[in-house]
Parts: sequence; C-alpha cells; structure tokens
Amino acid sequence: MDPQRIPAISACVFDAYGTLFDFNTAAALARDELGDDWQRLSELWRQKQLQYTWLRGLGGHHADFWQVTGDALDFALATLKLDRPGLRDRLMNLYLALGAYPEVAETLRALKGRGMKLAILSNGSPAMLEAVVRNAGLTELLDGVFSVEEVGVYKPHPSVYALAEKRLGIERSRICFLSSNGWDAYAAKAFGFRVLWCNRFGQAPERIPATPDAEIATLSELPGRLA
Repeated sequence: MDPQRIPAISACVFDAYGTLFDFNTAAALARDELGDDWQRLSELWRQKQLQYTWLRGLGGHHADFWQVTGDALDFALATLKLDRPGLRDRLMNLYLALGAYPEVAETLRALKGRGMKLAILSNGSPAMLEAVVRNAGLTELLDGVFSVEEVGVYKPHPSVYALAEKRLGIERSRICFLSSNGWDAYAAKAFGFRVLWCNRFGQAPERIPATPDAEIATLSELPGRLA
C-alpha cells in the first residue's frame, strides 16, 4: 500500500473557511472602498476571528460565529482606522457569499461519484453555512453540514470532531478530515480521524500532538489519495 494513500475511507469531512471557501473574498470584493488595505484587513479579520473562538472557548463565553466574525471585523476596522459609513455591513454581507476555491466543486463531484459520504464540519453558524454553501452551488453534493453550535464550543475541542462521527454514523477511523488550518488538521488527527492537511498557504508544521497522515496543496489531490 502506498503510504501516501489512505485506505478504507467511507466519508470525507471538510472544514469550511479556508478549506472550501476563500475567506479573502469578502475584503477583495470591497476593494473599491478598501484600496490597498483590503489584504491587511482580510488577514487581521481572519486572525482575530480565530483568536476570539479560542478565547471564548477557554473562557467559557460562547457566542455564535456570526457575532465572533462581527467582533473580529470591528477590531480590524478600528486597528486600520477604516471608519466609513456602511462598510461594516457591506463586509458582513459579503462574508455570506464567499467564493469556493476553483477545484472544490469538481473534487466533490468526483468523490460523490465514488459513493463517498461528504460533509462540512465548521465553526460557522448554521445560517452562515447554509448561505455560503448555497451561494457556491454545493448543496446537492453534501450529505451533511455540521456546525459547532450543536455542541456550544469551537474547534479544536474534541466534542466538535465527535459531532461528525455521531451525525454520519461512521467510525472515526473511516473518516478522512480535511482542513487548510494546520491546528485544525493536527487536532482532528489527535481525535482519531484520518487526516489530509490541505496546506494551501504553505504553513510550517505545527508543534502540537498528532501529525496528519499526509499533506496536499489543494483539494484536487484528494481523490488520488484515497485508496
């Protein structure tokens, strides 16, 4: 057996933001207002968004991802001193219409054709996920869209990964999890999933327990990695 190929997989479970959907889309589409600040805003927005999920989880102060996303945007706008009427609302609405990465639909169709169960497991709230999945035209390709709101805590808490196992009714060792976030991929492996880290951004390996089974650059490599 090729060590880079993962056998006996019945389902593929995907992180949403950064893995299926490009979180830079919102700021990029507002470039007419943001100008050269759009990339800095997008990076700071994403950084603070994740930081707030971890801080809320550790502190026991859960709020859904829509609020967290808005709070992170407020921080980013204030940091960059971008105080323009209507800009915040525009960016939040654009976040509901993020674009999928170019290879996503084709990859999901290929896996679906092989009889694979496909699902999303995300920090996103149900309404956010429903909107972005519909906008990308992926609804019919997915067997489930699972939100952390069902367990009331964000990744990387083990109860989030357990949610996918429970909802799909498939043993964790037969689930291949995919995330572009290194910390998410490593945590999912520690939980017991088989994991392909979709390292879109060329990140260095994490220094936390459990190394993913393999690394890919885009999801187009996924079908060839499943035995």
